[in-house]
Amino acid sequence: MLSEAGLALGASVLMHVTWNLIARQQPRNAFALWWALAAHLLLLAPWGLNALLREVQWTPAFVALLATSAAANVLYFIGLRRAYTHAPVALVYPLVRSSPLLIALWSTLLLGETLSTMSWLGIGLSVVGLGLMAGGQRGGSDARAIPWALLAMFSTSIYSLSDRAASASINSFAGLVGFISVGYGMAWLVMSVELYRETGLCMPRQRIAWPALLIGGLSIGLAYALVIHAMRFMPAAEAVAYSNAGIILASLISIFVFAERQAWRQRLCGALIICVGLLVMRL
Repeated sequence: MLSEAGLALGASVLMHVTWNLIARQQPRNAFALWWALAAHLLLLAPWGLNALLREVQWTPAFVALLATSAAANVLYFIGLRRAYTHAPVALVYPLVRSSPLLIALWSTLLLGETLSTMSWLGIGLSVVGLGLMAGGQRGGSDARAIPWALLAMFSTSIYSLSDRAASASINSFAGLVGFISVGYGMAWLVMSVELYRETGLCMPRQRIAWPALLIGGLSIGLAYALVIHAMRFMPAAEAVAYSNAGIILASLISIFVFAERQAWRQRLCGALIICVGLLVMRL
């Protein structure tokens, strides 16, 4: 029987894959991520922030964790967006999602979490698989994308740890949504400033389709809140590593449904190694 953490991660993976498959079909100049964050802030942030304000004791330590998470989210979205201007998603995103190894290191040193040998081995294998998948992609100014992708990866490791630590003070799932909404709100504001500086506009010229806007607004926040919820039951590094199952599913869909055959053998091999890594962690 699936555990609560397993159900949370499974739902998160499905939401994540659904949103990414929809986002890839939107026009490039529509700035889909900007619209998805805006929809999240409109649809879910009021509900989450209301719960967060009611149930949390606002100690200096909690405020520090919230500020750390929000700042790391801003750096994550900046790094991700800049990396995408130089290289394709298929190269950038696996690099960004290689953060579990860093998370395992930080959580061991800073939070006192203990990971088994099998967990370390499984996380290591999954990172090798992600690197193999990224290495199968070429296009754009790859070298210029790597520093920004590494910034996004490092930022992921930081906000994952601060979110894990803060979740101990948050009782409800709605409160978790409120917690990440603070970081998402700051990231959206920074992205809006960047958009204005680049185009002179307060919003993208083109809006994404209404179904995509609704699904993005619901998925982008709920998917990650489910990962934080799973962290209540397992180490943060393992939860984030398991959530990378979405990359496997998205890769298989891109190869066998969308017939994207560039370096498909290498990408399949990478996906297989990630699967082995997740199975090793389970053991």
